[in-house]
Amino acid sequence: MRISARSQQSSWRHGAITVVAGLSALSLVGCATGSATSDSGGEPAALSSVNIIVPADPGGGWDQTGRALAEVGTSEGLISSAPVTNIGGAGGTIGLSSLANEKDPITLMLTGFVMVGAVETNSSEVRLEQTTPIARLTEEAGVIVVPKSSPYETLSDLVDDMIANGKNVSITGGSAGGVDHILAAQLLKEAGQSASEINQKLNYIPNAGGGEAVTLLLGNKVSAGISGVSEFAEQVKAGELRALAVSSAVPSELLPDVPTIIDSGYDLEITNWRGVLAPGGISDSERQQLIDLVTKIAESDAWKETLDSKGWTNAFLAGDEFDDYVTQNITDVTAVLKDIGLIG
Repeated sequence: MRISARSQQSSWRHGAITVVAGLSALSLVGCATGSATSDSGGEPAALSSVNIIVPADPGGGWDQTGRALAEVGTSEGLISSAPVTNIGGAGGTIGLSSLANEKDPITLMLTGFVMVGAVETNSSEVRLEQTTPIARLTEEAGVIVVPKSSPYETLSDLVDDMIANGKNVSITGGSAGGVDHILAAQLLKEAGQSASEINQKLNYIPNAGGGEAVTLLLGNKVSAGISGVSEFAEQVKAGELRALAVSSAVPSELLPDVPTIIDSGYDLEITNWRGVLAPGGISDSERQQLIDLVTKIAESDAWKETLDSKGWTNAFLAGDEFDDYVTQNITDVTAVLKDIGLIG
């Protein structure tokens, strides 16, 4: 099974499904007609500042992306300030609730694949359809790691032990129902386990961010961990963690010697996407101001250097196209969660 951030190009490859891992076509509410400061020509005026909400604790992929967005925006002189606020918990749905109550329309909140699943598995009262989609920014492969003292030398070693010993094998990753959880469940499915067997055997321990995952792994509190490559690459290179496989179709540039899941014998490819939303109900002019700002950041050399250093792939998609992308992803991810028994 293939799940990637390239939802517009959903296709059948090698007999596997490419499920677009991104929030799609939803004309995600928002965008109500209103007024905004504009230049004499009628175009929206450039923004001087923007608030950024990271719906996770410090250290993880959303946090890194939000702070990179703020740093590039200010260093390039596109905005004078971009304060970042962390509101973690429940796969980003606590932050999503905060966005729903946000009074400042010039606010961006990080979102992505993880939040799509978390809304469903947590039965969140606030949904992505109640926000205003601005842009998709990046996609990133995941990596499955174990402590350096782990007996698992290959991905098959880990999966075989999960099947044989069930919940005695613990896997930490991001929020329940997110991309890491889906990856762990899909590994068992690709190994021949049914939905009921997956529920019986998978001991998945959600964490609030990459920093917590590293602590659990370095302290040998869990058997393995799953997260974005950039979140574990430093510890892997230092020899503190051992990487078993990456979830992309080809090896990661950050960890070029680590095999893919496909190379390890499981027909599974999943990449995580990240983007930004604004509050629902903002005016068309305010929406366009935010789209213009994020577009300028994404087109800057400084942002391209950030992508290279983090091992993130450019997946930029803005405005109505991102809106469409979100709706389709909600449909696709919900279907996957049902298929592997994570929701009814």
